Order: sequence, then structure tokens, then C-alpha cells
Amino acid sequence: MHKLIVYTHADCLLKDNGPNHPERKERLQVILKSIQDISDIDIKIKNAPLASISNICLVHPKKYINNIFSLIPNLGLKGLEKEPYADTLLCPNSKNAILRSCGAGIAAVDSIINYNEKRIFCAVRPPGHHAETIRANGFCFVNNVAIAARYLQKKYNIKKIAIIDFDVHHGNGTQEIFYKDKSVFYGSIHEFPLFPGTGLQREFGSSKIINVPILAGTNGKEFLAMIDNKILNYVDKFKPEIILISAGFDAHKRDPLAHINLESQDFYNLTKNIVEIANLHCNGRIISFLEGGYDLVALSESVKEHIYGLIT
Repeated sequence: MHKLIVYTHADCLLKDNGPNHPERKERLQVILKSIQDISDIDIKIKNAPLASISNICLVHPKKYINNIFSLIPNLGLKGLEKEPYADTLLCPNSKNAILRSCGAGIAAVDSIINYNEKRIFCAVRPPGHHAETIRANGFCFVNNVAIAARYLQKKYNIKKIAIIDFDVHHGNGTQEIFYKDKSVFYGSIHEFPLFPGTGLQREFGSSKIINVPILAGTNGKEFLAMIDNKILNYVDKFKPEIILISAGFDAHKRDPLAHINLESQDFYNLTKNIVEIANLHCNGRIISFLEGGYDLVALSESVKEHIYGLIT
């Protein structure tokens, strides 16, 4: 059984999206309580550092990130999309939350490579997988998993990286960033049609992108079979040196933003299947990033199952 490192930071709790917004601080609070309640696993909780702008610029142009930070209000909220559809919001405490969320992935990479850690979970918000190279959307500002992948490539010369995205929404940002990059595999299973409206099978980029759109009502058994047959089989053939996970828990049957019917236990089985491939090809190295999941009960249960899956 492996130990687990969790990177998080109190700054991530300060990101405010206003009343009735699904991406709220309570998401992270229930996750951290759930993690702290686990007594039979060696879990080390560490503070995420602030990401440097130079590392963010491995994916996003400096002009883009400077513009986002320049829009942070002194009071209240500032939406980045056109009204009335603004749901990617900046608040006065946004900057450090964004930098800590990204910094968690950077610290995780350093821990994996330099200290031979095997399993790391980044319990952070705001999430990242919708953030494109020059466009914030879907509650996301910078793409945490993509920046970690580029950092692995640039600092440690990692040649083959697999990103597995089981958030119920397609990671349009991650796909856009790696669309022509044959060194990064990106596999996403997601409800379709649903926000953001991307992720069709024909979107395969350099041939290292696999999209598995699924219909509303899909159950856990069907979901696991499809990710196994259509994504994990490909990852097995790709033979990555490390696996990164965009871990969204909004395919749960309780989630208010989607219509897929996974049970909490399904996230254990899903994670365990990913771990088996990591053990085969990556010396067991996995970094998981919190993405979506908006029902607090489902989040609490599902993250716990994910963690037990990670340390199998």
C-alpha cells in the first residue's frame, strides 16, 4: 500500500463566486474533511506553493495571465464572459487561489521526480481543465494539469505523458493545448451534449486524443466499460512515463450539473484501473487534480473512494 501526498492551501478556500454558484468553497471543505477522516492510510497534507508566472507561461502567454490578474476587482465579483452568462468570476482573493491551484501541480511534479513519490492528489480550486491557451471559461483560469505536463517536459525531459479526464464535462482547454502534440495523450469521457459542447470522437488532433462522449443516463457499469475499452486500452499501448488525472466527480448520480449515474464506489474501481496501468508503465506515478463535482455528499464520498483507489 502506498502513501499519499495531498497538496492544498487555505488560499483556495478564499476564492468566492457569490451566492448559489456551484463552484464554492464548501466543495473543498468537505473534501479536506473527508481526507482528514481517513485513518488507515498514510496521508501527508502539504501546503501548495504559489506558482511562478514563468511556469504558467509554459502554457499561457504572459499577456493573458497579466490581463486576468489586472481584472481582479477590489470589491465584489468580475465575470469574464458576456452577461448574462458570466459564471467564470474573479473576486478580490482570486490571484493567490489561482497561483496555489497551479502551484500544487508544480510541487507534485517535483515530489514525484525528485523524491520518488508515487501518488499525489491536488485538492485545489479553482479547477483548470476548461482553460484554453488564451481563454478562461467553465470556472477555470489557468490549466493546472496542462501546466504540470509542460513542466514535466521542460524541467525533467519526460517524453510521454498521459492525461485521463473523467470529469463529466469535456476538458476543452486541455484538448486545445495538446491538440497537435504527439507526446501527450489526452483521453476524456464526458456527457454529450453538455457544456462546453466539444469532445466529439472526430476531434482526435494528432491522433493522441481520444474522446468518449456518452449519453445522459449512462450508469457506472457502462461508464467503466467504456473508459476501460476506449481510453485505458489506448493508454496501455501508449506506455506513458507518468499519468495525470483530471478528476471530476460530477458524473455522480447526485450531481446537479449533469445526468450520468455513477455511484461513489465507481470512482474507486475507475481509479484502481488507472493505477494498474501506472504500475505497469509509469513506476506507479500518478498526479490527480480536482476538477468538477458539485454535490457535497457525492464529493465527500467519491473523493474518499478515489483516494483508496489511488493507494491500491
